[in-house]
Amino acid sequence: MKFLFASLFLTTFAFAQVDYPTDYFRSPLDIPIIPSGTFAELRTNHFHAGLDIKTQQREGLNVYTIAEGYVSRIKVSHYGYGKVIYITHPNGYTSVYGHLSSYAPTIEAYVKAKQYEQESYEVEMFPAVDELKVNTDEIIAYSGNTGSSGGPHLHFEIRDQQQRTINPLLFGLEVQDKKTPFVKGVYAYTKDDNANVNGQKGRVELRLIPNRNKDYHVESINAYGTIGFGVKSYDQQDFAVNQNGINGLQTFFNGHKKFEMDFNRFSFSETRHINRFLDYEFYKTRRKRVQKLFVEKGNVLSLYKDLDNDGYVKIADSTASVYKIRITDFHGNESWVTIPINGKKISSPAKTIDTSTKTYIFAEQPTNLNEKNVNVFIPANSFYEDAFIDFKVSNDTIYLHQDIIPLQKNVSIQYDVSKYKDSEIDKLYIAELIGRRNYPSYLNTRRGENKILTASSNALGTYTLVMDTQGPKISPINFQDKKWLSNYRYLKFKITDDLSGISNYRATVNGKWILMEYEYKTNTLTFDFNDNVINDTENELKLIVTDNVGNSSTFEATFFRK
Repeated sequence: MKFLFASLFLTTFAFAQVDYPTDYFRSPLDIPIIPSGTFAELRTNHFHAGLDIKTQQREGLNVYTIAEGYVSRIKVSHYGYGKVIYITHPNGYTSVYGHLSSYAPTIEAYVKAKQYEQESYEVEMFPAVDELKVNTDEIIAYSGNTGSSGGPHLHFEIRDQQQRTINPLLFGLEVQDKKTPFVKGVYAYTKDDNANVNGQKGRVELRLIPNRNKDYHVESINAYGTIGFGVKSYDQQDFAVNQNGINGLQTFFNGHKKFEMDFNRFSFSETRHINRFLDYEFYKTRRKRVQKLFVEKGNVLSLYKDLDNDGYVKIADSTASVYKIRITDFHGNESWVTIPINGKKISSPAKTIDTSTKTYIFAEQPTNLNEKNVNVFIPANSFYEDAFIDFKVSNDTIYLHQDIIPLQKNVSIQYDVSKYKDSEIDKLYIAELIGRRNYPSYLNTRRGENKILTASSNALGTYTLVMDTQGPKISPINFQDKKWLSNYRYLKFKITDDLSGISNYRATVNGKWILMEYEYKTNTLTFDFNDNVINDTENELKLIVTDNVGNSSTFEATFFRK
């Protein structure tokens, strides 16, 4: 079935600069499309790259190619998209289908052949143009919950020839949506010490008042100088309660447009700048995503358009002004926020910061921080602007400021561990301390010459050395040693590791490698007897699981099968 597309949208509420084909692609599923996540939705460190489609809390639904083409990429991984397939179409677009449970038989056989060849569950393939051709309406896979998925759904994308991801709704995907976006908070921001809002500097929360017509207004504020605003908002579609992303933002000052943001297309290389678009400090300390309606230094998101003074407004003394925010979803539903502003100059002291114990970072210069046995390297332009940060080292723990300043490049953390015994060094790793309980989260730790450990991180925070001397735990789920398994479809294990985490695993039967699928969300390993690689009656099973510092555990058992 082809998508229907509301042409009225293109004539009355179009952000797109490109004429996307609206009758070329069909739906990837044969059920009504109800999104659990929308395009460019605000996620941790990135904008959501596609449309998450509910699969009625089920796995195994037919997934169809949206048009003819060929399979150009297949990837199977424990995290991210899990099992994913890419189809390139004759019109130049590529469609992406993620979190799959399995592939259609021909593709599944192709994938498993590669997995057995490489003796690895995780594989990535780029078939030739003529290897795996597909037709419109052809089943290519089955929906699932693999990878970093919070529940069964289909992650669906459409990309252009530059591999920029595009809002699938622009191609005619029909979603029922009559709800207007919701607004949960409005904030004002002073740009410098010469400005104030209600006598305050920095971030100032404003009192939001819903109107009867589903719009909003804010109590009249007193302000002076250059200020910006921010809004916390979300959207919902019919038949769903998910707090999904909005599609557009516009602001107006006394009727003049100041700012616009179009959430319909972006490049993966820019998505990390979401942390500059959001009030990063507020998100990290309060877990609320406030979208800033002004553009700060270094933010190069292509989603911005029609900026006047980067979205800031200048308030003069003894003036009366009106600032309006327009929040829209894809289907043209809109909500407005009205903010009356009285220009009133108020003398207020500048904010002071005790910098006596702080380290100053010049954003445009590389920085090396050295103390005791630690070196932290901050590449040039990792920070968006110059800043004071806290830095100290105590007992192998690095306090690298609080994670309230966004970074656009990773920092490198190095430990000289020559004070440790050789036998201990192999069991050490660098960890970030997470949450109130300071849980040590493993960072990919590289071991170099001269007893140097190195790791990379995308955020400031607290880091430490951890020693892990315990191997993973292995427990069979559905069988015991010496058991007959003739009527079993699957062989299942639970594997866990308390510190550095699972790195790899290898299972063999009678010395021959077998494919086991790892689901980290449930800590399970599963082998499917339908792979037809076990032909003996008596079988010797051996499973070795290794953690990230090289500790390994072995499970051995005998099972029988006719």
